[in-house]
Amino acid sequence: MPKAKKDKIMFYGTGRRKSSIARVRLVEGTGVITINGKNIDEYLGTDTLKVIVRQPLTATNTTDKYDVICKVQGGGFTGQAGAIRLGIARALLEANNEYRPTLKSAGVLKKLEKHHNSQRDNDYISKIHKKSKVSLLSIFCMLIVLRPT
Repeated sequence: MPKAKKDKIMFYGTGRRKSSIARVRLVEGTGVITINGKNIDEYLGTDTLKVIVRQPLTATNTTDKYDVICKVQGGGFTGQAGAIRLGIARALLEANNEYRPTLKSAGVLKKLEKHHNSQRDNDYISKIHKKSKVSLLSIFCMLIVLRPT
């Protein structure tokens, strides 16, 4: 639901990717993208990440219609760019639900990668490592015992 603040309508969206969380506000404006108080050119170094962030706006032809104000935390720059992209897409849906088919066909409405449980992965790897050690040890012992003298 849009919220009015100082005679400007704002639309909100939240995006998550890996361990990054982005809170996005869309305000009617000229197309300025601000991330954590900095311009997108200052915050994101590579052009690839800037394209990822702008993808929902270019897909819906609203690049010059909204200003994007974003707070993002956690993860690296790639994860943050993906989280911002999802947050912008969700805020655009709040602004106009007719953008759904366009955003869905562009593939910006789905989370790209889930956050993995590294502790569970480490436990699994250590079990495999233990099994391989035991089997190698038993083979080595058998070779010593069966070795002709």
